[in-house]
Amino acid sequence: MFDLIVIGSGPGGYVAAIRASQLGLNTAVVERSELGGVCLNWGCIPTKALLKSAQALHYANHASDYGFEIDGDVKADLGKIVERSRGVSANMSKGIEYLFKKNKITVIQGSGKIVSAGKVDVTANDGNVTSVEAKNIIIATGARANSLPFAPIDGKKIISYRQALVPDKLPASLAVIGSGAIGSELAYFYRSMGSEVHIIEYLDNIVPLEDDDVSAQLSRSFRKMGIKVMVSSKVKSVDISGELCKLTVETKKGEVVVEAEQVLSAVGVISNIENLGLEELGVNIERGKISVDSAYMTNIKGVYAIGDVIATPALAHVASAEAINCVEQIAGLNPPAVNYENIPGCTYTTPEIASVGITEKAAKERGLNIKVGKFPFTASGKAAAAGDKDGFVKLIVDADSDKVLGAHFVGANVTEMISGVVVARNLGVTARDLIHSVHPHPTMSEAIMEAAAASHGEVIHI
Repeated sequence: MFDLIVIGSGPGGYVAAIRASQLGLNTAVVERSELGGVCLNWGCIPTKALLKSAQALHYANHASDYGFEIDGDVKADLGKIVERSRGVSANMSKGIEYLFKKNKITVIQGSGKIVSAGKVDVTANDGNVTSVEAKNIIIATGARANSLPFAPIDGKKIISYRQALVPDKLPASLAVIGSGAIGSELAYFYRSMGSEVHIIEYLDNIVPLEDDDVSAQLSRSFRKMGIKVMVSSKVKSVDISGELCKLTVETKKGEVVVEAEQVLSAVGVISNIENLGLEELGVNIERGKISVDSAYMTNIKGVYAIGDVIATPALAHVASAEAINCVEQIAGLNPPAVNYENIPGCTYTTPEIASVGITEKAAKERGLNIKVGKFPFTASGKAAAAGDKDGFVKLIVDADSDKVLGAHFVGANVTEMISGVVVARNLGVTARDLIHSVHPHPTMSEAIMEAAAASHGEVIHI
């Protein structure tokens, strides 16, 4: 009898298991595939490895800008790039295996099905079934790629992110449907490698959850590198019968046909809640998500759910935060609730995007009295020295309380800058506090102080 069984070992599942072990709970993890889940093996980590190779290629091709001369052309070896990416993922997965051993967590390979509160049947690859019992169960099975009904993923002509991460050859052309983080990051990678890329977005802006100014900046950067950006465009059909895929796209100017060797479907994800025994157990599900209370417990006592299977942002760091909160409540602690109003989001294109809080548009729609402070990296000494001047820092500030309602960054390495603003917002820091906090020079992060000063009409360097 275990104290806790966790089904799934992604950034929700493995964090839940480790925190539970730290709190003295005898814990088991059921995993049907690689340890680390999609994030470590087919998502966050391997994607960043590919993007780092693309960035290295960019610098090599612009070596003369930094005072170097390279004899001959710089050529990308796609096989070695993918091999490096897979190696990084494999090492991260081994790291989870080490942490499980260190924390004395039992790993049970196979597919878990909850047969009753406190009991999970695990079916191994060879078909053998093992029954495991626990006082508590956490469902952390994550999500998988969604697809359009008229363009099902076949893994060849219409691919998901999984196939896009391990191409055996570079397609001459790629049409990307959807411009969220996955679509935009992979569009950037494939264009960097030499593919002709169309990115097709149904909404009015690419990366549509971001501030409009951020979306506009990324669109400019994409177009500058040769990506064909189509917004306010609806894919009506995809014909894969010929040598090239033909996408019929409805735009504001009428229908157009986009041809591409491959199509990447990046239209979101769908929760992995099938075959877990939830219907038989009577677990409440609404719109494809498991319903939970503030302790992440379902309507069945002792059965919990976290991460992409519940109706919260489908982000790795959200799953990890929910995992710790859930386990600490199971252990009888009283942790503060996860603050869903202060969740950062990052997109690892070039330039990078990082944001937290509300956008300028959302603030105006809510009727809030706001001030906006913006500082461009064209005025940053560090950005100029690095040769990466595209982008800016933008702060949305409450005009009455002076608190930071939102922060929106686009530029080089800005994903490493957003955490400070997340902490600041948690502590109720004001724009005036940021102005009077001395920032080191020269750094990209000075732009945060300058943007705060801009919101008060006190900016120095523009």
